[in-house]
Amino acid sequence: MRLVVDLNRCQGYAQCAFLAPDVFAMHGEESLVYNPQAEQEQRERVARAVAACPVQAITADGLDGFAGGTSDAAR
Repeated sequence: MRLVVDLNRCQGYAQCAFLAPDVFAMHGEESLVYNPQAEQEQRERVARAVAACPVQAITADGLDGFAGGTSDAAR
């Protein structure tokens, strides 16, 4: 699964880091670091993180079929 976070759009709300801590983490108070090649085992958590982002800064492919998940084709 491939992830892209628009770091210009990201406001550091950290909802993704709370929901998928093995994929997303905050570095300091405002900087997000993430694994752009998340493991398939993280699909459900990543789908929740994508759906929870208040500014829709996260794009993920490979989430088809997960409620709240988006794919590149859907954007």
